[in-house]
Amino acid sequence: MLRALPTSRPLWLITLADLSLLLVGFFVFLQATSHKPRPEQEAIQAGIRQAFGGIGPMPLAVEANAMTGFAPGSALLPRDGAAIAAWARDALSDPRTRLIVTGYADGSPEDRAEGSAMALAGMRAEAAAAALGNSVPRQRVRLAASVVPGARRVTLVISYDP
Repeated sequence: MLRALPTSRPLWLITLADLSLLLVGFFVFLQATSHKPRPEQEAIQAGIRQAFGGIGPMPLAVEANAMTGFAPGSALLPRDGAAIAAWARDALSDPRTRLIVTGYADGSPEDRAEGSAMALAGMRAEAAAAALGNSVPRQRVRLAASVVPGARRVTLVISYDP
């Protein structure tokens, strides 16, 4: 004849322990799947970005302006840069802001300098930055270049630098 052994713990306590274990497992799962970068991951990303000449985390754009109408293959400004310089000086009144000057070339055979569309885009950015004169401190200006089909322009973006 079989007899039931006396239980040492009440049944509700075992159910509570099971529920607690499931809850802990759920929180461990949430923590493991969160996509927050860890400090070592950020350091690795910054190192790779610096090694390949990246500009860092994307700044928050606040205001933008553009200079269009460049002749094919030319980095000469299509108009006087005084208006752009005045706009940049006013927009950079907050010391936390920076100016990103990006030159664009369209990559067509006639829109190249020294055989390179990227070189022409860089020359356009440098020409626009030079037109700013002393109205904008150089340490607050970043230059960039890009080749985009149909783009013969220079963009000036005021941004908060993170």
